[in-house]
Amino acid sequence: MGKNPEIDDIDLKILGLLMNDANMPYTEIGKKIHVSGGTVHVRMNKMEEAGIVKGSQLIVDHTKLGWDISAFLGIYLDKSSLYAEVADHLMKIPEVVSINYTTGIYSIFAKIVCRDTVHLREVLHDKIQKVAGIQRTETFISLEESVNRAVPFAKM
Repeated sequence: MGKNPEIDDIDLKILGLLMNDANMPYTEIGKKIHVSGGTVHVRMNKMEEAGIVKGSQLIVDHTKLGWDISAFLGIYLDKSSLYAEVADHLMKIPEVVSINYTTGIYSIFAKIVCRDTVHLREVLHDKIQKVAGIQRTETFISLEESVNRAVPFAKM
């Protein structure tokens, strides 16, 4: 998909600043890019209405709350046409934090977060592997996440 013609460099600068610090006040953003805080507010509303900005989220270090295991699952489906149905079931499992429809050997690549290996086994065995349409899974435990960032749309 190409660039949205209604989005200009000012919008991209606003997005870039907010992706680095979502708590930055609109007035401070305005000062940095030489527009008013009101202009930033109006442009953010425009980008939300256009579906470019889909909201914001609080990023929590789950390990500091006792959820020490992050794992990625390669999921093989009985038929790729079952993706939507399986994804709907996976979305109902709270430990599943990301679902991706993929090319390659897996139909779905998902990320789950669990308290420990016992919890991981329970989630895999009692929840995920019981979803109709899942043929089998392969699990990859993450030892460390070094980078998790947004795409830099604009340079300041």
